[in-house]
Amino acid sequence: MDDHSPPPSEPTAASRDYESRLALVREIRRLVRDVALALVVCSLAIVFLFQPFKVEGTSMQPRLGEHERILVNKLIYHLRPVSRGEVVVFWFPGDAERSFIKRVIGVPGDRVEIRAGQVYVNREPLAEPYLSEPFREVEDFGPQVVPPDAYFVLGDHRNVSNDSRSWGPVPRSLIYGKAFVRYWPLTRAGWIE
Repeated sequence: MDDHSPPPSEPTAASRDYESRLALVREIRRLVRDVALALVVCSLAIVFLFQPFKVEGTSMQPRLGEHERILVNKLIYHLRPVSRGEVVVFWFPGDAERSFIKRVIGVPGDRVEIRAGQVYVNREPLAEPYLSEPFREVEDFGPQVVPPDAYFVLGDHRNVSNDSRSWGPVPRSLIYGKAFVRYWPLTRAGWIE
């Protein structure tokens, strides 16, 4: 056997340039695919798990101010029941095209009463660390027993809130999520309690 075969040829500048462009095109395709997949996943998360919501009115002050933007967790109440103290977003019982945001005070079976600004649930005073003194309502209400599959809700700014004192408990079927994070304005961004 003769060992006089020609050595392998070095790639030309044109073939190296072609290979570089081919690698760049592959990388761009991967990037476009990954971005498209991320957008689909984010869209599905927003549609099925989270919903942006704009606070209208002052009934949840001082915790939530007018025109603040929050995210609503739409999945949570499919996994567990609504709990007292949570801030919920629901379709207004009198007009299913309007959404309201309030705090759950009474759950099914609870006896709710307000005397001299103090809320009583099942004859026990309710601790409300989220409530500021200037926002307390001094008028009496109740007692009222919360019916099955409904929730008694109040705004944190009791003096101006249109809530269960006016139109009764909210049926569970109208509650579509829990307010869980404020994202606008950025200076007040954080978890909602």
